Amino acid sequence: METPAPKAHTSNRRGRRSRQEILDAAARVMSVRGYAGTSMSTLVKETGLPKSAFYHHFESKAGLLSAVMAQGAQGFFDAMRDAHRDPPEGGTPRERMRWYLLRTGEVIENREEFLRLLLVLVMSHEAAEAPEALRTVRTVRDEGRTYMRHMIRSAFAGAGGAAADAVADALAPFGMAGFDGAFVSFQSADGIPIARFMTELADGLVSLGEALLPGR
Repeated sequence: METPAPKAHTSNRRGRRSRQEILDAAARVMSVRGYAGTSMSTLVKETGLPKSAFYHHFESKAGLLSAVMAQGAQGFFDAMRDAHRDPPEGGTPRERMRWYLLRTGEVIENREEFLRLLLVLVMSHEAAEAPEALRTVRTVRDEGRTYMRHMIRSAFAGAGGAAADAVADALAPFGMAGFDGAFVSFQSADGIPIARFMTELADGLVSLGEALLPGR
């Protein structure tokens, strides 16, 4: 007699689906309402799942936020790496910087929810009960500065390693500030495309970088 297939696999698949549904709904709602403004009852309504499903996967609302931020961070940096594969080998610093930042703009357009929630957590203290999520925020900011430094250094690689390092070290914080401002302006829905902000940021960074090069 043939043994029936175990039901555990089906239950596991359903469990993974419900966990992902919760994460997707939480990311969507928290990016609009913030952490403090997102109640479990709202998430129950958004997903159609019972409250017990939330506590099956996450021990608390703080734990849910931590998982949302961890998933969002991984997705964001995976998308950045994909967007920046095969950078141009030649070209001027301006052309190379524009190449990097225009592709960064495409990532911004597809990762709005995560970036909105990230900035809310950066600017507020509403998630003090979720220290793991705040550690993710700090990690993302640190990685973002490192990534900005990499893009600037790559744009100025033709000037030599030492000069490119110096320019990247000097301008990475400003580049991050420009990135933040571009995203906030993009979210204001004033009709200016993100590509314009990224092009202007690239041009500004290159102008400052060229002024920092030895002999200028």
